Amino acid sequence: MNVIRTVVMAKNVFQEVIRDRILYIIGFYAIILAIAFRAIPEFAGTTSNKIFLDFGLATMNVIGLIVVIFIGTGLVNKEIEKRTILVLIAKPISRSEFIASKYLGLSAVIAVLITAMTIIYLGFLQVGQVSYPIISIFLATLFLFLQLCLITAVAITLGVFTSSLIATSLTFAVYLMGNVTQDLVALGKLSQNPGMERITQSLYLILPDLSRLDLKNDAVYGLQALPDPITLVANAGYSLLYSFMLLAIAIIIFLRREF
Repeated sequence: MNVIRTVVMAKNVFQEVIRDRILYIIGFYAIILAIAFRAIPEFAGTTSNKIFLDFGLATMNVIGLIVVIFIGTGLVNKEIEKRTILVLIAKPISRSEFIASKYLGLSAVIAVLITAMTIIYLGFLQVGQVSYPIISIFLATLFLFLQLCLITAVAITLGVFTSSLIATSLTFAVYLMGNVTQDLVALGKLSQNPGMERITQSLYLILPDLSRLDLKNDAVYGLQALPDPITLVANAGYSLLYSFMLLAIAIIIFLRREF
């Protein structure tokens, strides 16, 4: 794989997604926060600060997820449907470079979105004089980015061998299941049924454990201390390794496809 060629292609993917007016989403996020900033104190009273802290991070998560799922699942299929894939693979570009560039380009877009939304979020917190743990908020948004990068890998992998509609549905299902994998294991143990335990353990091993990358509640409510640095590094490494494995699967499948 040629790194320079992959980076150049990833830059083209980034510019293509940006040209689709995706950055309008940043303005949409600011409007939502502005409405919440005015409305939440009217209903929540003394807990309004905590609710706004949680709402800002949760909205950031939802918006990022929508972008990843609806754009990521169509990145490869769009090239196939438009037949531009025939032009690309005729050039000295390997299929692994093609998949890697799609992933890196969309990840760069997500990085820009998360950074911009975090700045807006912190700006509202400053204006409203809401006290917040800056380190915890920073870690929560960083791990949100890692989570969305992992879902990007899921979306691209599913988009390689299924239609955009099916890939969208499956990616959303993986996201939902990935947030409750630990609960599924606990449920399997409570059932005291060996068959159910094996099924839940298999799901835990196959599906990504997204709860490792969710620090929102810890950052906002302080229900428990943030994980220690070793655990944070291990969880970040887990997300990167899982994404790498998914992209490897996507490349293997894409290599076998005929156009």
